[in-house]
Amino acid sequence: MFDFPEILAFPFLGEWINLAVEWLTVNLEPFFDVITIGIREPLVQIEHLLWWLPWWSIILILVAAAWKFAGYKIALGTLLGMAFIGIMGLWDQTMTTLAIIITSVAVSVLVGIPLGILAATNDRFEAMLKPILDGMQTMPSFVYLIPAVFFFGLGKVPAVVATFIYAVPPCIRLTNLGIRQVSKEIVEAGKAFGCNALQLLFKIQLPLARPSIMAGVNQTIMMALAMVVIASMIGASGLGLEVLRGIQRLDVGRGFLAGISIVIVAIIIDRVSQSLGKANSTIKLLKR
Repeated sequence: MFDFPEILAFPFLGEWINLAVEWLTVNLEPFFDVITIGIREPLVQIEHLLWWLPWWSIILILVAAAWKFAGYKIALGTLLGMAFIGIMGLWDQTMTTLAIIITSVAVSVLVGIPLGILAATNDRFEAMLKPILDGMQTMPSFVYLIPAVFFFGLGKVPAVVATFIYAVPPCIRLTNLGIRQVSKEIVEAGKAFGCNALQLLFKIQLPLARPSIMAGVNQTIMMALAMVVIASMIGASGLGLEVLRGIQRLDVGRGFLAGISIVIVAIIIDRVSQSLGKANSTIKLLKR
């Protein structure tokens, strides 16, 4: 009476999913190889560049960016934070983590912003996209590792793919929201002055939606950083791997220092990216 009826059980669905994954892996192997090359090459180049640059030059670049966009206080915090990472002997791991994050966020922005624009201009596409984004944001983060490993193996490429799937929804949602919140009166004024659809998008809607879009990029970066430790389970090196090794070996100090380094990187990127989104786009638009 209290047990679920066995006649209604459907245990074969999992087997069917396994068969579908095997079919995709075999028949779409060239497609996945193209994606692997397209992700691996930029990732390797970024990582080599970060390793090649002197440590002090990277600190200077980060401090200068923080000073310009977020003020001297954030610049001073950036200097102290990056110096702390170097002193703790985690510089190379931090550069690897930055390379993975830069690649993942770049892919997320290149895909997320166009999809957000399309969703803002097409109600049917938005209605179709919403349940997909809901599923992506509510799915446990560990689940993203399964298709990434099946289709791309182990290493940094599946880590980038899993991070992209996990981090791209905020970029799409906030781009869509920002464009839809642009005042209809301003859009109508642009049309009255003879703007076509592309001119309305690039000269009115996107500049006014910039704070919302930058908030989406900021959230994408934060979610990518949150995925760093989880991605280390499928072969992604960097600070996440140091945290994982600290857990496996019960080395509290090692894991704690790597975790603090992730927090430092997250705070620096968060403050700078937030400052980029605070520009008064309306004043700039009126000045044009």
